[in-house]
Amino acid sequence: MEDTALEEEGEHQQRSKADEKEVIQSLVEIEEAIGAYGDYRKTQRKECFNLVRRIKLLSPLLEEIRENGCPLSARSISCFNDLKKAFLCAKKLLKTCNSGSKIYLALDSEGIAARFLAVYERLNRALDAIPYDELGISDEVKEQVELMQSQLRRAKKRTETQDIELAMDIMVVFSKKDDRNADSAILERLAKKLELQTIPDLKSETVAVKKLVKERGGGQSAETIQQIVDVLNKFKQIAGVKETSGITNYVDDVSQAKCLKKCPSLSIPNDFLCPITLEIMTDPVIVATGQTYERSSIQKWLGSGHRTCPKTRQPLAHLSLAPNYALRNLIANWCEMYNVELPKRETDTKAVQVKEISTIVQNLSSGRLEVQRESVIEIRKLSKENPDNRVLIANAGAIPRLINLLSYPDSKIQEHAVTALLNLSIDETNKRIIAKEGAIPAIVEVLQNGCLEARENSAAALFSLSMVDENKVTIGSLNGIPPLVDLLKNGTVRGKKDAATALFNLSLNQVNKGRAIKAGIIAPLLQLVTDKHLGMVDEALSILFLLLSNPEGRNSIGQMPFIQTLVELIKEGTPKNKECATAVLLELGINNSSHVLAALQFGVYDHLVELSKNGTSRAQRKANTLLHHMSKCEQVP
Repeated sequence: MEDTALEEEGEHQQRSKADEKEVIQSLVEIEEAIGAYGDYRKTQRKECFNLVRRIKLLSPLLEEIRENGCPLSARSISCFNDLKKAFLCAKKLLKTCNSGSKIYLALDSEGIAARFLAVYERLNRALDAIPYDELGISDEVKEQVELMQSQLRRAKKRTETQDIELAMDIMVVFSKKDDRNADSAILERLAKKLELQTIPDLKSETVAVKKLVKERGGGQSAETIQQIVDVLNKFKQIAGVKETSGITNYVDDVSQAKCLKKCPSLSIPNDFLCPITLEIMTDPVIVATGQTYERSSIQKWLGSGHRTCPKTRQPLAHLSLAPNYALRNLIANWCEMYNVELPKRETDTKAVQVKEISTIVQNLSSGRLEVQRESVIEIRKLSKENPDNRVLIANAGAIPRLINLLSYPDSKIQEHAVTALLNLSIDETNKRIIAKEGAIPAIVEVLQNGCLEARENSAAALFSLSMVDENKVTIGSLNGIPPLVDLLKNGTVRGKKDAATALFNLSLNQVNKGRAIKAGIIAPLLQLVTDKHLGMVDEALSILFLLLSNPEGRNSIGQMPFIQTLVELIKEGTPKNKECATAVLLELGINNSSHVLAALQFGVYDHLVELSKNGTSRAQRKANTLLHHMSKCEQVP
């Protein structure tokens, strides 16, 4: 009996040692895996690097436990298992931020922020429970763990670092009922912020979105996923990528995936497909790195200013394109064998197109009014959708001619000219050319004195141009802000939206905030906050939030009726209304405690408590910060 008991005890000890070794080893392996992810999506990049850095601070603790070789108690093993669970949560979150859909991560930035906070909470709880003295951990290592925990606590209480410009763009792009003229320019800025401008990045995002579609399936998230798909396809349009093998419709894509399993189609050899468009090549050419592309696709890539190979990312030693006759013959033979019809080559049509555009641009300077009008209308149409046309039109010398037409007495020609410049300005290079050619004063003049549609499109053009920081300064110094404020007051719904978008962007510049306040922007913004029918409450609050960093703006905004309006929005508004209103009230209250007292008198306290529990992630953080500030001011009832 004694021998059996001793054997069982020995087995138990062996299992215990195995458990000890396994849990510490797994923690080390997870930590190493976390450190190997590399880069992260731009919207969460900073938070990801901070989390990785904090987890790496635990390396000395794990190393010391392994070196000490002390037996771990059941309590210690339980604590390290909890730490392992926290590590796995962190790893899963970092993987999402490393390879997930950039559009989805930006759209759900609040939810992702909440997941970071949950990881910090789990890490803290696990570290608090570890019996350091029992494990013989040195004071130096304990201090490092304490440092890591203090960083986690600070991260949990961090001030709001939301990119307000990104939040505004997301809000506009995903709005169903939006019809502003600056949509293309907003999309372009969002694509730049999310790093979805190059063809390789768009291909990676397509893979990530397809994975998202597959994982999420149907249900309540179907509408959101369809919006993500729509925005991705718009980004591809801006970059000049034709949507042929990607996702066009969420529901169709899900049903099509099921159908493909049953009906496999003819498989085209990978070598026959252009790496950019993933379409079968009709005119394959070789670049300096030895890679082969469809001629028209690589020409678009190079025409956009890129000087690297899209597939390998290597710099191109030269820009010459050599025809790949051998591959072209192979493709032709394969198509003949399997009765596949090749698409028509674009080379000849491109030459014709360049010649036609050149003729139309020349006609902008015609002495005949009717010819000028027809030409500017045609330029407006050609530049609206096609990115290649914007480059061809600019290269043909259209921009100076269009600027000259802005001062033309014919109001329709003026309207078409400013709209054509708006369309051309979607191209990054054209933005700088348009400003350099002196268009901004002429556009401001149309904004002041043109017909209504010309004024609306002028506002959208100024927004598009203001994406370049130096243009923000130029537009402000050339008195572009007062007529935008006038359009915000007196324009149509579309005009108000275009003006609001431009004013928001211009107010990111500190000097322009003062100019906007002097131009009387506060009154129409306050009016927009109270007029829910226009659907511009959140935009108006976002601009007001920006203006609160200006002392004069704070004095003008923080009036008693507006405080009451904010409280009403916190009580009865949409989730986004509540979030924006709380952010504005917090900013007002931090700078002037009388605003906090006024909000309390209007009954804000209970609504903030409710919001701190059930609001959006950002609303909860803002509400908690405001409640804390109220208690510090000793003004809680």
